Amino acid sequence: MKNTMIGFFVGLVLALSLTAFAGENPLHIAAVLFKSAFGSNYDFGTTLSYVAPFIFAGLSVAVAFHGGMFNIGAEGQLTLAAILTTWVGVHCAALPFPWGPIVLIFAAIFFGGLWGFIPGWLKAYRGSHEVIITIMLNFVAAGFASWMTLNIIPRLDSQNPETRFIEPSASLKSIDFIAQAFPNTPLNISILLAIFSCGAVWIFLWKSKWGFELRAMGANPEAAVRAGISKKKYQILTMSIAGALAGLVAVSEIVAGPGNFRLGFSPDYGFMGIAVALLARNNPLGILLSAFLLGALHKGASDLDLETATITRDFSKIIQGLIVICVAIPWIHEQLGKRRKNDS
Repeated sequence: MKNTMIGFFVGLVLALSLTAFAGENPLHIAAVLFKSAFGSNYDFGTTLSYVAPFIFAGLSVAVAFHGGMFNIGAEGQLTLAAILTTWVGVHCAALPFPWGPIVLIFAAIFFGGLWGFIPGWLKAYRGSHEVIITIMLNFVAAGFASWMTLNIIPRLDSQNPETRFIEPSASLKSIDFIAQAFPNTPLNISILLAIFSCGAVWIFLWKSKWGFELRAMGANPEAAVRAGISKKKYQILTMSIAGALAGLVAVSEIVAGPGNFRLGFSPDYGFMGIAVALLARNNPLGILLSAFLLGALHKGASDLDLETATITRDFSKIIQGLIVICVAIPWIHEQLGKRRKNDS
């Protein structure tokens, strides 16, 4: 944890120092980032609104890492879950509250898990590489979501590419006390589900037999197989769980959010999950902090276009990249040291 925090601040300082080459004062950039992220109730609420989807995507990537797999497909998994959860919500008028939201939450888990199951099954039974398959499935999910939005459940009274709204009985807005505490912000009650998910994943990975076997398969597949653990089973299980966790983004963006699917709703949550997981070193509890820090950077950078002459909001990606590199360097050095020790 100590090395992670040192890497975080070193990366942040390096990124801010780069702004001097663009003629900006690094201290002014830091002040803009901080004020934009925490300057008001609206700013803080908007910062927190990024935390829930970052947590879900980060947990998705982290679980895959622990299982020895690299999930590049969180973006496709959350996209497919969001559009199909919306489709279920549009057609569930017969379900009274609270059964409507419950059904939609399980729908998000199921559809995300289904999109993760596909690369897991192909990896287990056809030897396909999960990175290639998940990248391709991202495009398939994006195309399918566009077709559903424009042809199956379009919102006819809007010129924007978006769907109809889910039934009111399927929404969590009526009990969303968190949204009421931060009015006019995207923050909603899904942040509680995200925090709960961090604890649940930690318990699963470190306190359950399945979690131990999943981590054993990721750490040393040959030894795990010799111990009687099914490699195919855990490849499929790992990617299915990863997909289900990514699918929970549909809860924050649809069920507890605006209530309909909009093309381009995700500012690359799935890919941001990779940075969140790496920053937390794949620790589910650490993902709480890393999601908050990257959420603050993401929100803070939104005002750079207005407050500076040469730095834009895209600068947040540079900051995130340098932070991840600085955090990863000591971790890689530590892993190489362990490998040399084991080899000797």
